Amino acid sequence: MKAVFLFVQAGARAVLQRAMFLAVVAVAGSSAAGTLDFTPHGTQPGLAYPLQNSGDCRGCHDGLSNASYREFFPMNTWAGSMMAHSGRDPLFWAALDVANHDAPGIGEWCLRCHSPGGFLDGRVKAVAGGDQGCALLGDYSATEDGLNDFAGIGCHTCHRQVRPASPMPSPHRNDSGNFFLDDNTQCGNFSGPCRYGPYRYDEDSPNSPPHANAYSSFVKQGEFCGTCHDVTSPIVNGVPVKTLILNSGANTGIAFPIERTFSEWRSSVYGDVLFNDGLADNEPGTDLGRFGRTCQSCHMASSTSPDAFACMMTDPGSRVGNLPVHEFVGSNVWVLGVIKNLYGASIGRADELDLSISRALEMLQNRSATLAVTLDPFSGPGNNLTARVRVTNLSGHKLPTGYSEGRRMWLNIQARDANGALIFESGAYDASTAVLTEDSQVKVYEVQQGMWNAGNNSCEIKDAQNRKTFHFALNNCIAKDNRIPPLGFRGGSNPEIQPVNYTYPETTPGSGVLVNFDDSVYTFSVPPGTPTPVSVRARLLHQIASKEYIEFLNNQAAEHGFLSENALCAPRVLGSGPQTQTRAAFLFDQWATSGKSPPVVMEEQMQSTSAH
Repeated sequence: MKAVFLFVQAGARAVLQRAMFLAVVAVAGSSAAGTLDFTPHGTQPGLAYPLQNSGDCRGCHDGLSNASYREFFPMNTWAGSMMAHSGRDPLFWAALDVANHDAPGIGEWCLRCHSPGGFLDGRVKAVAGGDQGCALLGDYSATEDGLNDFAGIGCHTCHRQVRPASPMPSPHRNDSGNFFLDDNTQCGNFSGPCRYGPYRYDEDSPNSPPHANAYSSFVKQGEFCGTCHDVTSPIVNGVPVKTLILNSGANTGIAFPIERTFSEWRSSVYGDVLFNDGLADNEPGTDLGRFGRTCQSCHMASSTSPDAFACMMTDPGSRVGNLPVHEFVGSNVWVLGVIKNLYGASIGRADELDLSISRALEMLQNRSATLAVTLDPFSGPGNNLTARVRVTNLSGHKLPTGYSEGRRMWLNIQARDANGALIFESGAYDASTAVLTEDSQVKVYEVQQGMWNAGNNSCEIKDAQNRKTFHFALNNCIAKDNRIPPLGFRGGSNPEIQPVNYTYPETTPGSGVLVNFDDSVYTFSVPPGTPTPVSVRARLLHQIASKEYIEFLNNQAAEHGFLSENALCAPRVLGSGPQTQTRAAFLFDQWATSGKSPPVVMEEQMQSTSAH
């Protein structure tokens, strides 16, 4: 046992966890790791009516050459989003290779969401190399016109989605891409499945769509988004691949909660009002109560244009005040820019990608957080100065949220004298090297997931070389989660979403509701003779991918001998993308040449002392 412990401590934790995964495979009844079905729930491959290409929707739902229409038309706003490029995202592909190495065959579980067309048409798990994406048709640089599995999550994936007839039996969940699609032969007077939306149409109305359509309250609810925006360790034959181990060492038996954006919202005041007050099915425009906000109300905000309309067969202005824009805006500014640089011209979507980038920046900088700085009374040079910084979360979920690996937010605090000379800094970031200095007072908001080491009773997030690790498929514990809760957060005792190794106080003692802000205190000495006044600047920064994460993916590819994409997928050869590189090396090059995932300054505030 001692020898095993030393082996693990030497940096082989992932090797042991991979062996444990293969043991789970054996328990689940698979004769070979590659044949294990990681996606047995939700709609399965072999649709009677395959998903239509999103390009088929362009004729009516594209704003064409009218620039103002392109800002709200469904096709154009979708075309610049991460939804439309989930199959092109180079970070996803590099992470997929690591996941497949750690848990052979798990790639089908990832690809079901990132290439639903390829999955449902049987080009993922049903064929050799499908779990690695090698059987997908099309190309990174091809458009959504025609069959292209790299064109992401298309129109029909969402507009054919229906609410599950009944909740799946525990421990299964209606998340992780366990979506259900309408595959019926008839929809009203039309043959084939319905295309669902938040509207009811009179068939004789001039605004009635010329295709199968039906009203759905489900598409307006947060639960609809939760289908993909909660991610749980796969459950195979009733057995979770990984279960959550608390920092006490207790195994909860809960399938490991990899991402919980929907659950965070569900436990906030916004989700509580909608669900508990029974307001989720209200028609568009109905008052949702004091705070109620669905995911869609923030991430698909209604157009304010006086020309708003959604179909070229209807009149401009026919949907004023009632046109949810298909922008699906989030925080991923950097990857959108990478995709634009790589494929924007070839797919004809450079303008749409620019628009999505601007919307992501607007959300980060105007709608996500506020920052306040106060200074304690200062006795002058030769004494300490204390700055107090409060970050308030304005979003409906934790801040930051979503994909956890490498994603973070932090405070940069600088104090300067009257001449601008730097006296003190915390959270310094070097843009040229992408190194964040984690000093003794630094505040980094993030979730750090790791692998439980029973030998020393800890959740390990680093290897023997002191490098941070990101084993998405193997993680089974949470070492840290200090991300700021949303307003009215009631998840403080829920092991799937509670803060870890960090404390947020209750709004009032015994309420069970945590505050939606975080306070940080910085104390530093001001040398004698310092010219005053002293100014303190606080900045809140958000980064999609840390240097440690990008290097981890690249190191994994090199250290485990991952193949280049063409070699991995031979005889298939794509005309764009990694080609003769590993997917991680290709990502590393994009990172190195595109600003190293430059952080976005979300908020900035400054306070100064009185002159002494």
